[in-house]
Amino acid sequence: MARASGGAVFELLAVFVLVYALQLVSAFAGLVGSLFILSPPVSEHPWTVVTSIYAHNGLGHLVSNAVALLIFGWPVARATTRFRFHLFVIVSGSLAGLTQILVTDVAGVLGASGAVFALLGYLLAGNRLSSSLASLVEIPTWLALTVFVIIAAIVTLATASPGVALIAHFIGLMVGLLAGRIGVLDPGSRRRASPASGVS
Repeated sequence: MARASGGAVFELLAVFVLVYALQLVSAFAGLVGSLFILSPPVSEHPWTVVTSIYAHNGLGHLVSNAVALLIFGWPVARATTRFRFHLFVIVSGSLAGLTQILVTDVAGVLGASGAVFALLGYLLAGNRLSSSLASLVEIPTWLALTVFVIIAAIVTLATASPGVALIAHFIGLMVGLLAGRIGVLDPGSRRRASPASGVS
């Protein structure tokens, strides 16, 4: 399977822009909420689990996520395939958004920040340096998970501001850290040992 060579990032940016244009058009018909905002109960508009990842709450939100995507997503996209990259964005973004609405009383969420934080986490835990260190030093599962939680908490709190989906950021980063440690985006058949191995 061909590697993404960074092209997946530009495809994702194009989807962001297209969905933003669709949001502007659908706003005239009052359909933004039912088409793009993930809100409880999810069963009423299940497609928003995915569409909310690509939607944004204004141009500033879109630009900030686009810049972060270029910074964190580019190296990840170059190390994997288009399919794996896009699937990772959908899965991590969906988990982040669903967790945000399930554990808080927020009316709804939208945006790619959960997926972008997952890409950051993957970049931190799945790069060659961290992989080399992990292979040299035997790190207990509980210690790896504790370090991941601390890193995710620090980064999440550093991005705290009114209206920001902090739970989604935290979950996205945790998903990315765990996925990077396991090597789920590695296009080869090799997989590193999971820090959660042995946990059912």
